[in-house]
Amino acid sequence: MYADPPAPQPLQPGETPPSGGTSGVPAPGAAAAWEFNPDYQRLIVLWGQVVPLLDTLDASLDKAYRMGRSRDVWDAPVGERYVKDLTEWKARLGQYRQAILTSISDQAADTPRWIPVDAGAPHAFS
Repeated sequence: MYADPPAPQPLQPGETPPSGGTSGVPAPGAAAAWEFNPDYQRLIVLWGQVVPLLDTLDASLDKAYRMGRSRDVWDAPVGERYVKDLTEWKARLGQYRQAILTSISDQAADTPRWIPVDAGAPHAFS
């Protein structure tokens, strides 16, 4: 089983934009107003949509796997092959989950949380 990468963090109550002295900020006086990056927010929403779907797929395979291993359902050599196939599908789903969530997490790490209102900052979906 894989551990999920870190999820993009939503805007926290009381969170404020960066001060002018942080790295990666335009020159002083270039931007006075900041906004929470809408592209970063889209990554948060995407994570929230993808994880439940992946969990549903995983639960479906788990249920079929448990039923396939039960001798009440299937007691034949073909049942063993079915369980072996389900084991492979579960491994593939774990790899897909890792790839998808890592991609979202990496993109969130590369996308600034706050952007100057009047500047063209790099965005995730450019």
